[in-house]
Amino acid sequence: MKRFFETLQNIWKIEELKQRILTTLGLILIYRLGSYVVLPGINVEALSDANKNASDSGIIGLINAFAGGAFSRASIFGLGIMPYITSSIIIQLLGMAVPYFQKLQKEGESGRKKINQYTRILTVLVTAVQAPGYLASQVYTKAGVVAIDHTWFGIQSTLILVAGTMFIMWLGERITDKGIGNGISLIIMIGIISRLPFAITSEFGSRLNSGGGLIMFLLEIVFLLFVIVGCIMLVQGTRRIPVQFAKKIVGNKQYGGVRQYLPLKVNAAGVMPIIFAQAIMFIPAAISGFSGGNGGVFSQRYGVWYNLIFATLIILFTYFYTAIMINPNQLADDMKRNGGFVPGVKPGKKTAEFIDQVMSRITLPGSIFLALVAILPSIAIKLGISSAFADFFGGTSLLILVGVVLDTLQQIETYLLNRHYDGLMKSGRIKGRTSNQMMMQQQA
Repeated sequence: MKRFFETLQNIWKIEELKQRILTTLGLILIYRLGSYVVLPGINVEALSDANKNASDSGIIGLINAFAGGAFSRASIFGLGIMPYITSSIIIQLLGMAVPYFQKLQKEGESGRKKINQYTRILTVLVTAVQAPGYLASQVYTKAGVVAIDHTWFGIQSTLILVAGTMFIMWLGERITDKGIGNGISLIIMIGIISRLPFAITSEFGSRLNSGGGLIMFLLEIVFLLFVIVGCIMLVQGTRRIPVQFAKKIVGNKQYGGVRQYLPLKVNAAGVMPIIFAQAIMFIPAAISGFSGGNGGVFSQRYGVWYNLIFATLIILFTYFYTAIMINPNQLADDMKRNGGFVPGVKPGKKTAEFIDQVMSRITLPGSIFLALVAILPSIAIKLGISSAFADFFGGTSLLILVGVVLDTLQQIETYLLNRHYDGLMKSGRIKGRTSNQMMMQQQA
């Protein structure tokens, strides 16, 4: 505890770090206040009554979780940052398939600025398309919620929702530039974690009233801690391939001749397979709902067959997304161009085959563990844990929380170490997702 307070004092002594943390907290506060500002023309009491009988599930529940509840409150930030995430994914996929975007990715800073500009423009278009759909499905369907003319309400609300999403995107960029951590990721994390106090108090009250008592609640907390540790291992797990660089003597100096490592992540796909799988699982239920059916197994979110199909899709998408994200041929060519080679493996094609083989081997356990994390909330509910608290036992929410916290702590630790203070831990360094990128890292 003494070391903890000493670390806080050291953080406060670094003026730049202190200002960045205060700026981050201030911008996050603005975001949270805005998430409670309801769209003009909404009958708040009628909306509250309608939400009491509504249950969010599937992709709707995911969007509401990322928006911190603003989606169900019909807030001016109702669509949250999801349109920006959707646009980023589209641009990323275009960068893998369209030569023009591939060229932009290789142009450095100028290319990155153009890609960001395209992402912003696409975000406006995506939000403009999603906003009327949001109003039609979440506002107009609830009797008495809209207190003014529907036509005028639809026009003004669409404009407000587009402006709200763009403002959130601006807040995220300001946090990244002037604050600490990745702004967009922090905004998502704050939206998710805002539900945690209610979930804990609800579960605590449920255990005291329905049985199990304090002992069962403490066991649930301990189990949650073990799950968090497992997620940290999944996020940080890497397979380091040794790479030797040839010696080169220029004048009186020797270059190269050192051993470095190529870190291959066990879960290179991150949370994207879960998001893709959730979207796919939502489609059959939505189509069935439009046609008057009950959705079958796809509407039973906590059923055995639903989770079995869900886990299978996650494993398949993990392989698919990893294959898109990591190009063994490009890694082998870059290695050969820089005079590096894997000991015992011929440069070029053999090195690419070796990297591909290693990735296939480490992706299998990574994908299985990712699928297990994704279905853990369903397992927790089967064990008697309330649905609100069970969502924190795995899935996209927990993986995002773990990844964002690690990234932010890593940045804080970097500031401390650069000012010759001790890090946040007595031994070792905090590794976030950014420290495990596909790049050559020199052995410490």
